[in-house]
Amino acid sequence: MSGDLTLMGSSPFDAIRRVRPDGSEYWSARDLQPLMGYTRWESFLVPVERAMRTAENTNVDVASNFRGSPKITSTRAGMDYELTRFAAYLTAMNGDPNKPEVAAAQGYFATRTREAEIAAPRTPMTELEMARSYVAALERNAQLEPKAEAHDAFMSADGCYLIGNVAKMLGLGQNQLFARLRDEHILIKGGRRHNTPYQQYAHHFKVTASTYSDSEGVEHSTSTTYVKPSGVDFIRKVLKMPAVTP
Repeated sequence: MSGDLTLMGSSPFDAIRRVRPDGSEYWSARDLQPLMGYTRWESFLVPVERAMRTAENTNVDVASNFRGSPKITSTRAGMDYELTRFAAYLTAMNGDPNKPEVAAAQGYFATRTREAEIAAPRTPMTELEMARSYVAALERNAQLEPKAEAHDAFMSADGCYLIGNVAKMLGLGQNQLFARLRDEHILIKGGRRHNTPYQQYAHHFKVTASTYSDSEGVEHSTSTTYVKPSGVDFIRKVLKMPAVTP
């Protein structure tokens, strides 16, 4: 029956997956809202609408991926969207990065996107390829929108990317990407500068230093490595990943 819930596994995101009579799957934006940690629909519209703009900038059909639900009315409060897997993926990636529920959604849809790539490698434009093109779209969006917008799940205020999210766009795990960059002698292995770039590659990265106290009150120093926009394409080339479709 159209709209019936189809359980695929133990994930709550599996539990809200819906299947139409023609076999196509979708996720209700209303169902996703609480699972991504949003209590107000108006707040959740922020990542949904940003995801739509990203889809448009990557030449993805917005209408078919963000289908207006029959419940839609003339008011924003009555809206709902039937999101394809890729639309839900974009919505998760544009969610508030401070919410652990958003991180869970990002991991779930990144995994499902990767599984789709493996299952259908001959598809002319796979969802993973569209996800890769998302990074390029974010670079274009950065020229149009304030970089410090609170709901940007990928970029820091100065336009750098979280390396874990770059890994997702490339179909890799964060630890896997770190390991490959160390193997290519781009990032340093071990010591105080572990996972920070060698000097000749520093212009593609940004490293921020911080301190933290352990359970005994002893202060330690740590650092976080970010990827600059130029570094995204640099990493693709070094790892011989497929080029992003314009």
